[in-house]
Amino acid sequence: MFMIAHIDEIPYFGEHTQVTVMCHDCGWKQTDFIPAEGKKAGCWKLAISNEKQLRSRVVRSSSCTVRIPELDLQVNPGSSSTGYVSNVEGVLNRFLEVMNTVLRGLQSDIEQQLVEGNEVDLTQTSKEINQLELLIDNVKNAGLDNSVTITLEFLDPHGHSMILDESAVERELTEEEIATLPTGPDPAVFSA
Repeated sequence: MFMIAHIDEIPYFGEHTQVTVMCHDCGWKQTDFIPAEGKKAGCWKLAISNEKQLRSRVVRSSSCTVRIPELDLQVNPGSSSTGYVSNVEGVLNRFLEVMNTVLRGLQSDIEQQLVEGNEVDLTQTSKEINQLELLIDNVKNAGLDNSVTITLEFLDPHGHSMILDESAVERELTEEEIATLPTGPDPAVFSA
């Protein structure tokens, strides 16, 4: 097992240390971004209403929960969660990848059930597929179609995540919010 630490100045975010811990034997890897300055638990919100906002920079740490509340979509940090630097469009693409995987899985399950001669409630199944396709369309069209505005939220109990856009709103998390948010993996660099 070995660790790589890279210190860099991320424009408008300040100095951050990117820590990557890897195991060549099993392929395990964990990456996180740690700001040089201590941060308070925070929430960043951005109502995505135009194409320019899709290019806005984001830093998401391994402890950050990402939400799109209007669509009831949420990604919690898991035991293998890693941090990344991207833009708003990149975050939305991550949601799209997962939703498209779920859609393909659902369609495959239906086909398999039909091939095996099992009974399938096509009304319910069609409804589920249509709902998922609508979610996918809303995420795809965010910022591109004036009729679709969605909110991207980063909730980070460690305060290491940010959305860099002049319209983004930052606030501190309440104690209740902090208590209910998952914190993701313990940084391997701090545990041993």
